[in-house]
Amino acid sequence: MAEEQIIPILSRLHAPEGSVKKKKRVGRGVGSGKGKTSGRGQKGQKARQPGNIHKLHFEGGQMPLNRRMPKHGFNNPFPTELAVVNVGDLDVFAAGAVVDEKALREKGLVKGSWDGVKVLGTGELSLKLTIKAAGFSESAKAKIEKAGGTVEVVRHAPKPLERHSAARRREAAFAGKKSAKAKKA
Repeated sequence: MAEEQIIPILSRLHAPEGSVKKKKRVGRGVGSGKGKTSGRGQKGQKARQPGNIHKLHFEGGQMPLNRRMPKHGFNNPFPTELAVVNVGDLDVFAAGAVVDEKALREKGLVKGSWDGVKVLGTGELSLKLTIKAAGFSESAKAKIEKAGGTVEVVRHAPKPLERHSAARRREAAFAGKKSAKAKKA
């Protein structure tokens, strides 16, 4: 007679031996299995909460390195980041073309998110082009004008800051409440 196949029945299903552990219930009293001190031993800095030991920069109580070092300079949190294009790369355009950020993106010379484009003077230009960009180096400006082209500086509006847009949303909501009250009156 063939071996009987064991058909799994939901009421008989269970996890394999050792795959499920009981959750450690810390801080639940003496009967929890972790005792009254929750596995932290008795007294001292490590037994306290928070204990000030679990900080990444904690150096045993001595003054941390980032506080010992002198602070100088300034790091702009909202810098203007410009994409860089060289004069030599602009030969891909037709003579007399107007070159702006959109045209540069179409040709694949500018990729990614930038606040504008700056043209630098590396390479040579043999075409007469009208170039619109956020900035030009002195050598780039000279080379473009030498080839018979024109240079036009275009200023971009700064990107809106997240914290400012949140403030604008609050102001808009407040203005909406004001107008609703005015309608009722």
